[in-house]
Amino acid sequence: MRLRDFRLDVRPLRHRDFRLLLGSGVITMFGSFITLVAVPFQLALLTGSYVAVGVVGVVELVPMVLSGLWGGAIADAADRRRVVLWCEAGMAVCTGGLLVNALLPSPAVWPLYVVAGAVAALDGLQRPSLNALIPRLVPRDELTAANAVQALRFQIGAIAGPAVGGVLVVAAGVQAAYAIDVATFLASIALLYALRPVPPSEHAERPSLAAIARGARYAWSRPELLGTYFVDLAAMFLAMPMALFPFVADALHARWALGLLYAAPTIGSLVISLTSGWTSRVHHHGRAVLIAAGVWGLAIAGFGMAPEIWSALALLAVAGGADMVSGLFRSTIWNQTIPDHLRGRLAGIELLSYSIGPTAGQLRAGLMAGWVGLRPAIVAGGLLCSGVVAVCAPLMPGFTRYDARTDPHRQAAQAAATAAATP
Repeated sequence: MRLRDFRLDVRPLRHRDFRLLLGSGVITMFGSFITLVAVPFQLALLTGSYVAVGVVGVVELVPMVLSGLWGGAIADAADRRRVVLWCEAGMAVCTGGLLVNALLPSPAVWPLYVVAGAVAALDGLQRPSLNALIPRLVPRDELTAANAVQALRFQIGAIAGPAVGGVLVVAAGVQAAYAIDVATFLASIALLYALRPVPPSEHAERPSLAAIARGARYAWSRPELLGTYFVDLAAMFLAMPMALFPFVADALHARWALGLLYAAPTIGSLVISLTSGWTSRVHHHGRAVLIAAGVWGLAIAGFGMAPEIWSALALLAVAGGADMVSGLFRSTIWNQTIPDHLRGRLAGIELLSYSIGPTAGQLRAGLMAGWVGLRPAIVAGGLLCSGVVAVCAPLMPGFTRYDARTDPHRQAAQAAATAAATP
């Protein structure tokens, strides 16, 4: 490969609505990641319990599962821009509730769980429409590049947000963190309002349980899609130690670095995004996902054994880079091969695969840390992840052999998109 093959492909930025969506995401992710630091920090202060922090994942799980499936059906039947806009407004109100609670003389614990569940529900409703927007805003041959550029919205927020949030909650309190998050939601809403309408396709179905079931049957009929879901679930459930970061910072005598622990994985993923030009030359996307998931698990295990803060941060960055490689190729498989009239419902199923794992994984991490100790819980999770991926790879031949150049579903989706674009 030549050096220029590692440059970020910025062709999607030519499209106005894609730029608006990207700008909105950068702003809202910055605020949301500040809150991501503030909530567990406040829970740790109020309760001092591993389990109390890990239970946040359980509180988020059920609302996200239910609303994610329904949100996928809505995304196929409604204007996706409008769905994203209203959900963003709802999350702004929820964060305002956190701010009001934090300003009380004696903040209560239960509002943190209530708001976490409500935000998870709104996120589940929003994300299928958000993900299904991308193939409607850029040409199909720019989708891998669009995935990499769109990932920057997450990464910029996930680096700057926790870094600022870690300092902010210690220096100014969680009240300031929640106030900033509310302000970023308002700015994001203004940009989303400027997007052009994105009406449903001519084959759209009304939201119903039957429509959701048809989407699930389609996913079940596609081995390569099932492979993407399973690998991501295994990696996130077994090796997602984020709920333990406040305790890791204390164990390494580096509470000042709490925000950096949250930001480090995204630093690694940002490096991959900024050098992602090479991804267009990879065609065996399933193999790339498997390799990346194995590296993720090993890096997390190394993080659990790190003797001091800087090696811990470096290993989290390696893990984040591996996760980004996996995410790029999973998204490419989804966006290039799924018909538009099913895209929302399949995005809802995707939401389950990359949300159930992390949220349930936080509970696993908290419970396991309480049982075997902080470091053993992290190390065991990482090794289990790599082991499961290695054992299961030969059991998923359709996923392992996937080749974008010859896949019939990709060819059919490309033909349909071309036909729809032809006057």
